[in-house]
Amino acid sequence: MTADRISSAVDVARPPGDQASRMRQLLPQFVDPVDPASVYADLPLTSDRPSVRLNMIASIDGATAVAGRSGALGGDADHELFRVLRAQADVVLVAAGTVRAERYGPSAVPLAIVTRSCRLDLDSPLFADAPTTPLVFTVADAPLDRRERASRVAGVIVAGERDVDLRRVLSELGIRGYRAVLAEGGPTLNAQLAAADLIDELCLTVSPHLVGGDARRILAGPPLPAPRPLRPVSVCEQDGFLFLRMRPC
Repeated sequence: MTADRISSAVDVARPPGDQASRMRQLLPQFVDPVDPASVYADLPLTSDRPSVRLNMIASIDGATAVAGRSGALGGDADHELFRVLRAQADVVLVAAGTVRAERYGPSAVPLAIVTRSCRLDLDSPLFADAPTTPLVFTVADAPLDRRERASRVAGVIVAGERDVDLRRVLSELGIRGYRAVLAEGGPTLNAQLAAADLIDELCLTVSPHLVGGDARRILAGPPLPAPRPLRPVSVCEQDGFLFLRMRPC
């Protein structure tokens, strides 16, 4: 479908004078309006481990942050989808660097934090006010005193010697009954998930902004052995934002 056809279809489908912001599905078929909870209810399925859905936002030119944070790229539509995806997840997987940069607070969804250094603000509301005790996945090389302090406010699991073994992380999450994992970055963790072939669905919000500069892409790490092909499951639009749902071919 060309951009002109999409624009025409949107104009025809919207009642005259109705300027309310709402999500429209462009693919696999045009639906206006569409409930994002229903679009994303089709969770990826896996048999031997919890499924991993990765949610990221990037500008048109590929930047994942402005001044170190993703907030400037988002909008009301993106924030609503963020809430929908969290509501459908059993646990949120996130790197400690993203927790710090995005200033994570307490979450109704359990958090699983990946950190090699175990450098965490253990007095922050994320830990102090969490309704569910967060999990911290770290490595044997992390300073013992940091691991011991973290264990007072979180469940600490050593999942590797120098690098966190993400397959082991998913195994531990599965043992705890979590089947639907929502990964929220950052780009380094995303690259590690991709390298281990552990991304079952990519939910990418394309923000209608140009950023420039040297901001990282959604994957930041060594090149993959070969490009990984993905197929579109759905494409939606709201307020100029495109919401892509992609799965491995």
